[in-house]
Amino acid sequence: MSKPLIGVTTYLDQARWGVWEMPAALLPARYPRLVQASGGLATMLPPDDPSAAASVVARIDGLVVAGGADVEPVRYGAEPDPRTGPPARARDAWELALIEAALASGTPVLGICRGMQLLNVALGGTLVQHLDGHTEGVGVIGRHTVKPVPLTRYAALVPETTSVPTYHHQAVDRLGEGLSPSAYAEDGTVEAIELPSPAWALGVQWHPEMGEDLRVMRGLVTAAT
Repeated sequence: MSKPLIGVTTYLDQARWGVWEMPAALLPARYPRLVQASGGLATMLPPDDPSAAASVVARIDGLVVAGGADVEPVRYGAEPDPRTGPPARARDAWELALIEAALASGTPVLGICRGMQLLNVALGGTLVQHLDGHTEGVGVIGRHTVKPVPLTRYAALVPETTSVPTYHHQAVDRLGEGLSPSAYAEDGTVEAIELPSPAWALGVQWHPEMGEDLRVMRGLVTAAT
């Protein structure tokens, strides 16, 4: 059986390597490595014209919306908090279009950190623009525990309370249409959201690519097979 092709969204930023410094489509190597270790083939999906999203989704078996910049608050009808980071408008437009195309076609979706927040926004939800205690400092991945909600898709993948790698200062506020919470942090922050069956759409607020647990990504790869 051939391995499913998993598209992973990318940053679009100024980067430097070797003698070069120029705009680049970037993706930390831990993302494709996690896809590969979980049984999938990884391909990068840099920002493009949102009108191309449906054609792209038709060519992949599963979609990962990666972490990154804060979602622009205008996307969920809010004024920016002073602590909200600068917008990544090309990513917002592209990734929202990818999510909408995937949900419309039944293509499995996994949102990671920013990706979970975009999944919520795509379905009409809102975000908390700042909270404390979910990082260890600028550029330092922290850890905290998350507890699954029984009888959810996430709980079927990871039935026990686990310690997860985390780096975020925003979170889900009002849930988008049809979404259910499937894991919580000890402070009550929603740490995972999902759509009910038969759709396969899951968002996790932490960064599984920064840890060793393959179960969440294996869930996506299995659904995409």
